[in-house]
Amino acid sequence: MMMMPRRNHEFDLLGEMFRDPFFTEGESKVMKTDIKEKKDKYLIDIDLPGYEKDNIKIEVENGYLTVHATIDSNKEEKEEGKYVRKERYMGSCSRSFYVGDEVKEDDIKASFKNGMLKIEVPKKEETEKLPDKKYIQIDDE
Repeated sequence: MMMMPRRNHEFDLLGEMFRDPFFTEGESKVMKTDIKEKKDKYLIDIDLPGYEKDNIKIEVENGYLTVHATIDSNKEEKEEGKYVRKERYMGSCSRSFYVGDEVKEDDIKASFKNGMLKIEVPKKEETEKLPDKKYIQIDDE
């Protein structure tokens, strides 16, 4: 049996393994979201695993729908030990989506089950239409 000497006494096999680009490239971000457009509404699905419904707030202001979510990072753990890697998010996060000035809080429906926040936003027409595109003619010299 051949043994390899350690390079230094601080070598951490799991730490080295998780620093590999395979594990770090494209690391997941908080609030992964899918948005689906239907004829009369938008369906927004946001992954919030580990969050409680009471710690999620949704608001509409100045045409933006904003989702705020918080996980209590002060919970004491009963088991002792040292984390080798910690990927679960603790703290608060938020994400905003432009829905237009015509959409109000009463127009939006939301539900939360099994770590999935589902939001239904109706399509509303803007009261002020944007002007038609006008093109500038290009002359020959």
